[in-house]
Amino acid sequence: MKKIFMMMVAVMFSLIIGFSSCSSCGSKAPDIKPVADSALVDNKTAKPALVVENLISTDRQAMYLKFKDNYRWYETGVLLPEFLDSEDVTSDPEMVVNVFQAIIEAGKGFDTWVYKFQHFPDGTLLTDSIKGFWIEDFPLDEEEIAVKYLDAYDKIMATNAPKPHSKNCILRKPIGPVACNAQYVFGNIKEQLWVDAKTGDVKNSSPAFPKEKGFKMPLGEWP
Repeated sequence: MKKIFMMMVAVMFSLIIGFSSCSSCGSKAPDIKPVADSALVDNKTAKPALVVENLISTDRQAMYLKFKDNYRWYETGVLLPEFLDSEDVTSDPEMVVNVFQAIIEAGKGFDTWVYKFQHFPDGTLLTDSIKGFWIEDFPLDEEEIAVKYLDAYDKIMATNAPKPHSKNCILRKPIGPVACNAQYVFGNIKEQLWVDAKTGDVKNSSPAFPKEKGFKMPLGEWP
């Protein structure tokens, strides 16, 4: 996705969310203390138990406790351990990343910061922030997310369409010439499967740039 940010961690979501260094940023973002979530690790079975919806909820709570209503939720990314078109593919996330934007008072004005919460199955949580703003997505705060991640995954695997050679899924609401609901996007820069997070409909192209209406994705944009 064509963002104003590049990745701070190169191995993470090579096709989705990222940040870049900012040499002109002199101020420091407020630290965030994430809310503990018992769903991060199942201590009885010692098996990965990253529940996407729980992580979204706890990270949103952490942002609200720090910024009240002065933040927006923009994306949630899921990294799978295997490629979608492989025989060993599984729905268990290897990593879940939530991305937010917050407005912070700075002197007589305001600064805008982007925050990243990066979750791993062993319970590790890494956070990052950079001064800047998020583009090409609508906020997800008020969107109806009726379809859960696991349901979206099942719909993708049940379709007859070829599965993208990718380990990535991202929940976002793309900005485009046609309004659409929030979408789960499974795939890479060349091929994707889209699941409507409200209706569960599956498409092989962006509903914000419907091919049947003659729209084309902007050059260089991943989905």
